[in-house]
Amino acid sequence: MEGLEEVDEVVHEPSREFVESTNVYRFMQEHGIDDYDELIDRTCGDVDWFWDEIVDYLDVEFYEPYAAVRDDSDGPQFTDWYPGGELNIAHNVVDRHAGVTEERRNKVACIWEAEDGEIRELTYHELHRQSNKVANALEERGVDTGDTVSLYMPMVPEVISILYGCFKVGAVAVPIFSGFATDAVVTRLEDAESSVLFTGDGFQRRGGEITLKETADEAIEETDCVEHCIVYSRLDADIPWDSSQDEWWTDAVEPQSDEYETKSLPSDQESMLLYSSGTTGKPKGIVHTHAGVLTQCAKEIHFGFDQKPGDRFFWVSDIGWMMGPWTLIGNHHFGGTIFMYEGAPDHPEPDRFWRMIDRHGITQFGISPTAIRALRKHGDDWVEGYDLSSLRLLGSTGEPWDTESWQWFYENVGREEAPIINISGGTEICGCFLMPMPTQPLKPCTLGGPGLGMDIDIVDEDGESIADTGERGYLVARDSCPSMTKSLWSGDERYLEEYWSKWPDMWNHGDWAQKDDDGFWFLHGRSDDALNVAGRKVGPAEVEGAVVDHDAANQAAAVGAPDDTKGTAVVVYVVLEDDAEESDEVREELRQQVGEELGKPFRPREVLFVDELPFTQSGKIIRRAVEATYKGEDLGDLSSIENPSALEELEQAR
Repeated sequence: MEGLEEVDEVVHEPSREFVESTNVYRFMQEHGIDDYDELIDRTCGDVDWFWDEIVDYLDVEFYEPYAAVRDDSDGPQFTDWYPGGELNIAHNVVDRHAGVTEERRNKVACIWEAEDGEIRELTYHELHRQSNKVANALEERGVDTGDTVSLYMPMVPEVISILYGCFKVGAVAVPIFSGFATDAVVTRLEDAESSVLFTGDGFQRRGGEITLKETADEAIEETDCVEHCIVYSRLDADIPWDSSQDEWWTDAVEPQSDEYETKSLPSDQESMLLYSSGTTGKPKGIVHTHAGVLTQCAKEIHFGFDQKPGDRFFWVSDIGWMMGPWTLIGNHHFGGTIFMYEGAPDHPEPDRFWRMIDRHGITQFGISPTAIRALRKHGDDWVEGYDLSSLRLLGSTGEPWDTESWQWFYENVGREEAPIINISGGTEICGCFLMPMPTQPLKPCTLGGPGLGMDIDIVDEDGESIADTGERGYLVARDSCPSMTKSLWSGDERYLEEYWSKWPDMWNHGDWAQKDDDGFWFLHGRSDDALNVAGRKVGPAEVEGAVVDHDAANQAAAVGAPDDTKGTAVVVYVVLEDDAEESDEVREELRQQVGEELGKPFRPREVLFVDELPFTQSGKIIRRAVEATYKGEDLGDLSSIENPSALEELEQAR
C-alpha cells in the first residue's frame, strides 16, 4: 500500500498491567466490551447511546436535565445536542471543585513557569475567586449573555480566569493568539464585534520582551467595537495609554467581589468563538457551545490521555489555539492540574522542555512534530541526564509525522514506554476525529483509529467508503458530534460550503487518510493542498515524509511549481541534520528517495537547502509562505509566523 511501507511494524505494545490501569479499560469492563474493535463499534456505531452514557459516566453536571440526547430533524449539519438541558462549563471546571473539600479547594489548578524561571501556582479556590471577579467586572461593563469578549493575552494564569469568567456570565470568549500582528487581531475583533478586550503589556520570549499593548491599540484604532481594554501587567512595562478606554487589571478586576452566581445556560448556548488559523482565505469563526465543548474535551482527556487525580498535564500551546482551551477545560473538569509555560522551547538552551518535565513531574506532554524535529536536530545529549520517568503518555497533533522523528520522541522522551497519542481533528470540533487509545499497540506515525463517539470514514471521490480497501481517500464524518461547530460566526452559507458541500450529509474534513491491513489509521496531509503532477495527485506531506526518511534530512517543505511538461513539478526545501553536508550527491539521493517511495513522476525538480523553515508557534510549517517565496508572489498574512528570519532563508535557498 502506497505510503505505508515504512510504518508497517508495531513498535509500542502496552503491558497488560498498563492496559488494566487505564480509564478506557475500566469503561470497557463496566459495559461488557471485550476488545478495541468492539469499543469502536459500540461508541461510533451508536453515537446516541455513547453521548448519553458519557454525561453521567464523566460526571457532567447539568442544572436542568436534557429532554433528549439530540434533535437532528434539520440534518447532521444542524444537530441540536442535549436540547432542553441547562449547564455551564464554569460550574463543571471550577465552581464545584472550589466548593467541596478543603483538599480539592487547595489543589493546584495551574503551575506556571515564566521564561526567566519564575514559578507561580494557582489553586482552585484562587481560580474560583478570580473568575468571579472577572465575571463581575464584565457585567459592570455591560456584558451579557451572547456578547463576545476577546482575549489577546500573554500565557499567564489569568487567562484561565478570564476564560472561565466569560463562561460564568454567558459571554462568548474569543481567544486570539498572542503572536498575531495587527491585521490578524483586527480581523478577529471586527468579525466578533467585541466590546471588551483583555490584553497585557507583553511577555518574555527568547530572552527579550514582546509587547502586546501597542498591537492591541493599533487594532482597536482600526475597529469601532472595543469600548473597554483591560490590561494585565506582566512586564511592568512603560506602555501607551488611553484613559478613555484603558484600565489596569488591578483597577478593573481585582477590586471586584469574589462572589458570583454562575448562570444556568441552554446546552447550545455559545461558549467560545475559535478562529481557524487563516492559512487560506479569511479566518473562519468556529462557534462552540457549553455542552458540546465540555463533553468532548472531558471525554478525550479522560479516555485518550488517561487523566488521573495526581497528573500534571502540559500541552505546548497558546490560549489562542484550540489546544489551549481544550487542555484547560478537559483537565479542569476532573479537578486536574495543568502546566503552563510562557516562553520559547529552546531558551536558554534546547533542553528547556526536558528540564521542566523533570522539575515539575509532568505526566502527559503534548507537542507538534515540527517542534520535535527541531529539538531532535540539536542531538540526544540535551535529553540525556534528565529524569523523564514521570511521563505516562506523550501527545502530538497539527501535522503528519515522519518515522524517524516519531521514533526519536518515543525512544528518547518516552523511554519506549509512554505511548504517543497522535491526534487529529481540529478547531471545528475542539477535539479529535482520530485518536489512539492508550491500550492500543502503535505503529510509528499512526493516529490509531476513530475517536470514541466519532462516526468517521474514508471515502473516494464519489463519497463511497474505501476505509477497508487500504486505499488513500478523504477523511469524513458521517454524523455529527456534540462539539461540532453550530455553524460559522459569519453565517450558515459559508459553513455549508466549507464542510458539507462535497457529498450529501457528509462532513468533509479536508485530510487525506488511509487505514492499513492491521487497522491502523494514518494521515497524509491536506487534500486541498494536493500537487497535481502529470495528472497524478500527491500530498505535500507525503513528499516531505519521503525526504525526511533519508538520514541526512531533518525537515522538509514541498510545494508545487508550474512546469511545461508535467503541469506541476515538485520543489522541496530541506533542512539537513547537523552532521550532514550540502552537496549535489545528497541532493540527488533525496530526489531518488522520493522517486523510489512515491514514483518517478514525483521526484523533485529542485532540492533547495535552508537552515530553517517558517513555522507557527504551534509548530506548523507555513507552506503557503514557502510556495509564495518560490514563485515570487505576495506572501499574504504572516502574523502567525514564529521565526521571520526563515523568510530570508527561503530567498537565499541554496
